[in-house]
Formats: sequence, structure tokens, C-alpha cells
Amino acid sequence: MTVSRLRPLARAATLACLLLSPLAGAASTIGDADLVTESEASGFHRTGRYQEVGRLCQAFAARWPAAVRCFDYGTTPEGRPMHAMALSTSGALDPAAARARKLPVVLIQGGIHAGEIDGKDAGFQVARQLLQGTRARGTLDRLVWLFVPVFNVDGHERFGPWNRPNQRGPEQMGFRATAQNLNLNRDYMKADAPEMQAMLALVEQWDPLLAMDLHVTDGAKFRHDVSVQVEPSHAGDATLQRDGAALRAAVIAQLDRQGSHALPFYPALAQNDNPAAGFADEVYPPRFSHGYFQLRNRLGMLVETHAWLRYPQRVAITGNAIVAVLQQVAAHGAAWRADAAAADQAATALGGQPQVLDWKASDQVRMIDFLGYAYTRTPSDVSGAQMTQYDETRPQVWHIPLRETMTPSVTTTAPRAGYLVPAGWASIVEPKLRVHGLQYRRLDAEAAQQVQAFRATKIDFDKTSTEGRQRLKLSGAWADEPAQLPAGSLFVPIAQPRARLVVALLDPAAPDSLLQWGLFNAAFERKEYMEGYVAEEVARQMLRDRQVKAQFEQRLKDDPDFAANPRARLEFFARRHPSWDTRYGLYPVLGTDTAPP
Repeated sequence: MTVSRLRPLARAATLACLLLSPLAGAASTIGDADLVTESEASGFHRTGRYQEVGRLCQAFAARWPAAVRCFDYGTTPEGRPMHAMALSTSGALDPAAARARKLPVVLIQGGIHAGEIDGKDAGFQVARQLLQGTRARGTLDRLVWLFVPVFNVDGHERFGPWNRPNQRGPEQMGFRATAQNLNLNRDYMKADAPEMQAMLALVEQWDPLLAMDLHVTDGAKFRHDVSVQVEPSHAGDATLQRDGAALRAAVIAQLDRQGSHALPFYPALAQNDNPAAGFADEVYPPRFSHGYFQLRNRLGMLVETHAWLRYPQRVAITGNAIVAVLQQVAAHGAAWRADAAAADQAATALGGQPQVLDWKASDQVRMIDFLGYAYTRTPSDVSGAQMTQYDETRPQVWHIPLRETMTPSVTTTAPRAGYLVPAGWASIVEPKLRVHGLQYRRLDAEAAQQVQAFRATKIDFDKTSTEGRQRLKLSGAWADEPAQLPAGSLFVPIAQPRARLVVALLDPAAPDSLLQWGLFNAAFERKEYMEGYVAEEVARQMLRDRQVKAQFEQRLKDDPDFAANPRARLEFFARRHPSWDTRYGLYPVLGTDTAPP
């Protein structure tokens, strides 16, 4: 994206007018103080505590009972209710009514990171304006807006002035993680947090066409004020990629007309703290909200206002983004719903087809003009590293590289029929299948089945914990094997609308698979060993076999690390001995080309 040097002043003036206009919803024009957030009443210097969300939810429902329903969809670990609002002037205020009237549902969530709370305050303000008819009149006739003001409720109540040291305002805010110190925007696939389990149940009930996740950036100082990312646009169903790209372009264009400098990529520097390195776009994995929904053949949007803007500006821009999205869905939602339904049907035929599990930016570079500030990079006498200092009094255009072309980095082939989970592991996998709304069945009787089994040749456990789990990566290969499956084993068919989600959960190479999140770590721990003196005796007996002897000597010759490792040398023989545990290194999810009886 190339920007003109003349645009910043004009856009700043436009944004200032917008912030001062009556449509910004100043409290003096409302006429009903019960519908005003503490944030708005304070001139957007503060944000209210969570109790305000419940009060406002009830006040909106009381004021517009035919257009607003307030309800709870879960309870947090600290016992707080998780509030949500359904808004529509169509009369459809529950999932059944929305489906019956074929209305698109838009899920907009704020506060998944509770220090980044713009979405809560902007959402309530926009809701009032829409219902009063002072903004985007008629939009709520054609859709249902499902509004979750604060997703991370317990984190919201960990209130303080320094929870976001890289952010300007509000005066106090919540904390990034939950009471269990989990980051909800890393939890969509593993769904460990009770809050995430409640959210996925809400998603299953309402099946939103679009999920919009409202955030505030981290990172460098610059003048672009918001980024908008949508998937599918690079990944997922081809028709939905077209729809996602059109949605992103339309929202960015509307934001720009309102004075913003919107970006179609997240502005994370390719090299930490070095603006000259430029940016690389990415397809976010499904641990993130907008990476997750494309696996369900739905649209996911990430909106990030810039952390160094003042809070009043950020709330105004977030509100503009909400309105732009709702208007786009009101205009195109019927067509996009049809495309999503077609994507669901197409996904049932993905068995045996190649699937991309992860993406990376290619080396192809486009130089862009980026609205930054003058900066210096000098050696720091504190850290000993290079230190970046920005001068916000000196606007500057950075001519920097952008890598925006996506290329597959991890691929697989989906099994033709589906996956099999042996009964011993069913209790670990079944709750995850259920929380994601995936189809599966339990085998009533023991079954002999030809399967594809993945056996690891290299096992790499992370040295540190991530989100409360020890992640795992394997190297290895699939191979055909016979298997005897006990009664109680699970069959997960590929022929279902969420086939992409099935593969992303169960293929061991997928970055947010259950395996890589550590749910199967025990399968890759050795439990039985030969004593050293026994292994020495066994090795000498096995060396009488000429073929084994030749293989051993060749390995000694070809692999210096092996030759220098006494344990590896003895394991060479242990792996060929009848006592070797054949389940060690076997991934306990199997592929199959034929459905079991």
C-alpha cells in the first residue's frame, strides 16, 4: 500500500471533525443517562468496571425490549457471569429465530485482552446510536448483532493503571490474561479455559457468519491508527476468500473516508524494534480468533487500533469499524451466507485432498510508504542492545519492505474417510470434538481396520511451558498398518462441514493440533527399558546376524553423533529386539480410507 505525504493533515482534520460531531454520541445529546458508559461520561478518559456491563445490558433491554435481549452465556473461574446482548430490529433475538428468518449473525467481542478495552465502550455507544436511529439507520433490520462486551471478564476486574505500559489510556484497565493466567486469544483450538468453552458453546448455538475481535496493538510508534485483517482472504474456502477480501477492502475504505490511516496487515515489525526491516503479513494459526473461524467456513476479522493513540480516538475508530462491518453484512450478508453454506457442502468432499496446515510470507517484497515518525537507533548503555527512540513531533514517511504474498509452509493430505481414536485416548479427544461441534461416533464393537499410522522418528518437547502446556513437535511419516480397535474407539469422519477444523485438530503437523498442544505427550515417553548390562548382552547376540551387523557398522561410519553416543548405540539394538514397545512414538490418532462398521 502506498500513501501520499499530503493525506495525513487532511485525514487528521476529518477525524477531529468526526470526534466532535453529534454522531459521536456526546452524553448531552442522549436524553437517557442510563444508556451511557462511564467512559463516555468521562470524555473517554476512564472505562467502567464490569458491573457496568450488566447494568447497561439490562438498561438496553428495558429501553428496547423488542430489539435487545440480554443474557448470560457462562460463568468465569472467579464466579462472574459472562454477559452478552443480542440486538436486532427484525424481531429475531435468539438463534432459532435468526435461522428461521435466514438472517446473518455478527459476533462482535471486546476485551478478550481486557486491557485492550476499546471494543466494550465503542460497542455500547454504537448500539445506542443504531437503536436510536442516529447512525446507520435500518442496519439492524437485516442482521442480528451478537455483542460480547467483555470476553475476559476476570481479567477485566484485575484493574489497574499500569496493565498496559505500551498504551495510552484509559486511566485504568484490566489485564491481558484470565484468572488462570491463560491468554484467551491463544485458546481457540485447545479450549482449556472455561471462558473459551463457554464462548465456543455460544458460537455453536448462534453460528455467526462473521466474528469480529476488537484489540489494541503492541509494537512501534507510527501514524497508522488501525489495522483490519480478515480470513478467509489468503486461506480457506476459495469463494469465502473472495468475500473476505471484499469485506476487508470495504471496511478499510470506509475507515479511510472517516479520517483513518487503515492497514490491511498487522503492523508487527519483521525485526524487533527495527522499522527499517519493514513488515511481513501472515495467516494467523487457529489459536487466534480470526484464524479459527475460517476453519469453520465463516469470516473472522481482527481489528487493532494503535496503542499510542489517545483513548477517545481509539474508541471512535473502533466504533467506526463496528458500523462499517455491520453495514457490509447488512448489504451482503445474504450472499455471504449462501457462500458459507456452499463452503460447508464443499468441505464434506475434502477427504483424500491436499490441505494447507500453515502459511508463511514468501521472500517476494514490495516497497511501501508507511506513515511513521523520525527515529534513531543507537547503542544502549543499559541493555547493551540497539535502542530505538521515536520523535512524535517529527512525522516521517518510511520507505520500507512489505512481504505480503502467502505461501504454504506445512501441508498434508486428509484421510479419505476420517480419523480413528483408540478407546484408551477417547476421553482426551472426545471433549475437544464436542466443544468444537464436530461430528463423530463411538464404535460399539471391536473392529479390525487397515489404517494409516504416524510413527515419530524425532520427538521434540518444548523446554518451557506455553499457555500451561508443554508443546510437542514430531518428525516422522505415515504408513499403512493393520490395527485392532477396541470397542469405545472414536471415528471422526472427514465428510462433514467442518472438515478443515477436523484436520487442523488431528493432523500432527498442524501448528495448533491437539498433539502440538501437548495432549498426547504421554504417548511419546518411554516407560520400559533394558538395563545396560542386559542391553550389552542382547547387542552381542544380535550382532551374530550379518544384516544387523552390517547396518550397525554402516551407521557408525555415516553418523558421528551416533557413534559418539553410547545410549544411542545400545538403543539401535533395543529397537530391533522383541521387547521394544511398539506403541512408543506411535501417534494415537490413526487415519483411515474406509469408515469402520
